[in-house]
Amino acid sequence: MTRPTEASRDEWLSARKRLLAEEKELTRRQDALAAERRELPMVRIDKDYVFEGEAGKASLADLFEGRRQLIVYHMMWLWDLDTGCPSCAMVLDNVGHLAHLHAQNTSFAAVSRGPWESLRPYRERMGWTFPMYSSFGGDFNYDFHVTLDESVAPVEYNYLSKAELELEGRTSDVEGEQPGTSVFWRDDDDTVFHTYSSYSRGGDIHIGTHNYLDLTPLGRQRHVGEAMHHDRYGIDQTPCH
Repeated sequence: MTRPTEASRDEWLSARKRLLAEEKELTRRQDALAAERRELPMVRIDKDYVFEGEAGKASLADLFEGRRQLIVYHMMWLWDLDTGCPSCAMVLDNVGHLAHLHAQNTSFAAVSRGPWESLRPYRERMGWTFPMYSSFGGDFNYDFHVTLDESVAPVEYNYLSKAELELEGRTSDVEGEQPGTSVFWRDDDDTVFHTYSSYSRGGDIHIGTHNYLDLTPLGRQRHVGEAMHHDRYGIDQTPCH
């Protein structure tokens, strides 16, 4: 455990002002990237996806709950343990009160390929109240590249092919379940469009816990892949990778 270097107040203030200039530049760049993201074109969704949730079967349009925009977090399912991925659970623990999204015409849902009969008790255990759906038995996870099985579809993750991923040494990213976030738009006639998806460390932006820890001298201390379920800290468990 490292300790911050001690300095006088004037030395600290000088260093802090230098860092503030860099922080402001990063904020401006983030604003510019967000504007570019909003200008991305969108792709019409022609396939009829079917999900299962608390109220039974649902279509992709149903997940919007009548709103214009939908954010989907793709939660990994650990089939050997019949439970959700702890790292994905950490992301979902950081979902705020949905009233703030709803006020801006946006819905949120977590989708996992885990079967609903397993997802439902897992959601209850985690204490989550946001909508959660199973995509088990359908193409949704494969089409949005968060379940990778080359016997079903060509492997692609974070916009890289299997060969490109292997060339980078990312062997854990070429098969099985992966995390991601996708955004959708709904027209007045319930036509749905895909506008954006991010994968891998693109999910960092959702973890408020990490944003707070980044302000501290010790930082995050744990890699996101080392996260625990919030009710399992201090108890041995299998990480996602």
